[in-house]
Amino acid sequence: MSKSDRHLFTVVKGGLQPADEITRQKLRGVLRVGQEVFVELKSPRNPRFHRLAHALGNLITENIDSFYGLDAHRALKRLQLESGVGCEEVAYRLHGQMVLARIPKSMAFASMSEAEFREVITGLCKHLAKTYWSDCTPEEIEQMAQAMPEVA
Repeated sequence: MSKSDRHLFTVVKGGLQPADEITRQKLRGVLRVGQEVFVELKSPRNPRFHRLAHALGNLITENIDSFYGLDAHRALKRLQLESGVGCEEVAYRLHGQMVLARIPKSMAFASMSEAEFREVITGLCKHLAKTYWSDCTPEEIEQMAQAMPEVA
């Protein structure tokens, strides 16, 4: 097993057990009973919310001219940069002046908790309502994204 291998487990009383045959097979012969291992626990996000992000990206690339030609992923990253939502901010000095740079966090399925992901999507919808679709509420924008075929 490499350091980056991820495996799905089910919580059982007093421990964890492999959640599927793939995980069971992967662990066979690699670990032995009684061996101590480090484990990083992360709950997987709801797959529907993951699809919602892509749908939101597609919704804006199909309906906002300045996003035309971008794929859903690049559109979401651009929204993150524009709004500052879901970004790390780094300050540095350039030619004697302080500069603040935004670095969008990964919204990948396993990189962000469901609560943080929900916060980012809500923030992006607020930004869209304020900046691009002032006749819509953030909730209406999210509903439009949910109506996209890839979410259903």
